[in-house]
Amino acid sequence: MVKKIRVLFICMGNICRSPTAEVVFRQYVEHASLSEIINIDSAGTHDYHVGDAPDARTQRVALQRGYDMSSLRGRQVELSDFLRFDYVLAMDHANLDILQRIAPPGIHTQAQLFLGYARHHTECEVPDPYFGGADGFERVLDMVEDAAEGLLQHIRQRLQK
Repeated sequence: MVKKIRVLFICMGNICRSPTAEVVFRQYVEHASLSEIINIDSAGTHDYHVGDAPDARTQRVALQRGYDMSSLRGRQVELSDFLRFDYVLAMDHANLDILQRIAPPGIHTQAQLFLGYARHHTECEVPDPYFGGADGFERVLDMVEDAAEGLLQHIRQRLQK
C-alpha cells in the first residue's frame, strides 16, 4: 500500500496564489491518475480572507485556462498542518519566514519555496498580483503551472523509489 502524499500551498491571504497552485496542481494530479495518492490543499498565513472565495480576477484568469476554483474557500494555516502535510510550499520569502517561525519544533516537514520546483522560471518567488493589473494574474498562473509540473515530476520520482 502506497502512503498518501499531502501537499499544502501557502500565500498570505489564500485568495490568489495558493488557491491557484492548489487548483492547477490538483488538475495535473488528476490527469496523472494520482488523485488517490496525492492530497492537495491551500492556506494563508494571515486570517484576512478565511471563508472567502478566491479573488474574482484570479478565478477569471484560471477559468480561461480551464481551472475552476469556485468551490475553494480561504483558510488560515494551522500548526497541525506541519504534521499532516509532507510538502508545505510557500509562494514567497515573507510567507516562508512566517511558516518557519510558527513551525512546531522537531517536525519532519520543513516549509520551502514552491518555485524551487519550477523548470523554466528562475525567480524564487511567485509575486502577489493582488494590487496589480490583470497581467500579474497571468504571470502567476504561468509560474504556478511551471512549478506544478516540476513538483509532480519530483513526487513521481519519489513514488518510484
